[in-house]
Amino acid sequence: MVVIPNFVVFEGGDGSGTSTQLSMLLNRLKNTKKPVIFPTFEPTDGQIGKLIRSALKKEVFFKPETLAMLFAADRNEHLYGQDGILAHISHGELAVSDRYLLSSLVYQGIECGDELPQLLNSPFPAPELTIFFDIEPEIAIERMKNRDSLEIYENREFQEKARQKYKSAITQYGKSGARVEIIDASKIAEEVADKVWSILSVMPIFNV
Repeated sequence: MVVIPNFVVFEGGDGSGTSTQLSMLLNRLKNTKKPVIFPTFEPTDGQIGKLIRSALKKEVFFKPETLAMLFAADRNEHLYGQDGILAHISHGELAVSDRYLLSSLVYQGIECGDELPQLLNSPFPAPELTIFFDIEPEIAIERMKNRDSLEIYENREFQEKARQKYKSAITQYGKSGARVEIIDASKIAEEVADKVWSILSVMPIFNV
């Protein structure tokens, strides 16, 4: 498996705190001079990503297979585009993404079976590090109660399936040579953030 150095991905089910932890990491590092962090996320805020977000909000409707293809197309631009992940890494930055290909293997795998998501995502290289934020679905759903509206996957039944599929996908991912660290995301946000930092701070880019 091809691995991209200086590329970190936060993965987890909805309500696991991936976005919160990315924000807390940026806050921790805002007064440091290096490395420069490129924070990013999937779906992206590009045109394809915006279309995906419309589908997640139930504003437009696609077949699961179509959505799987859109996620892969968005990821291709995210990685290889003019202002994409590889461009930032080439300038010496550490790219940290809220979600990447494991999300597609899990979410789209549930929706349309494993074959198509695996085919679409097999060309994409792995990040140097993936951090999986593990949480009981019932806790995650409780956290999401204050949201203005819920997206198509933000329900307990789907999240229970997603958690089990993440564990299976991570096992296979690890066997392929990708590095995955698992964090108990049910802890308070500050405790989780400290654990994230303990993992990231020993990466070579923080110690040059």
